[in-house]
Amino acid sequence: MSVIDVTDANFDSEVAASKIPVLMDIWAEWCGPCRMYSPVVDDVSKEYEGKVKFVKVDADANESIVQRYNVTSIPTTMLFVNGKVRAMNIGAVPKDVLRKWIAKNI
Repeated sequence: MSVIDVTDANFDSEVAASKIPVLMDIWAEWCGPCRMYSPVVDDVSKEYEGKVKFVKVDADANESIVQRYNVTSIPTTMLFVNGKVRAMNIGAVPKDVLRKWIAKNI
């Protein structure tokens, strides 16, 4: 399973209704730290296959998600459990930090 692109249109079905925890990476094409963080998210997603769903949201193309969760800085990583935000992290982090953050919050 790879990282899924989520939009305003499919957010509810992919994130809110998910039976397993969802890690959502909010990013933008023009964001340098987002581009550096993307491979970290991709790599960690492979380790959690079947346990956590990984999704990416383009902040510029999906303003309602950005507004709904008051995202003011990117990259922002959010972890949803049972459709609710369990944890939120702003900024790019190394793989080991992301792994620990996920493990602590799922």
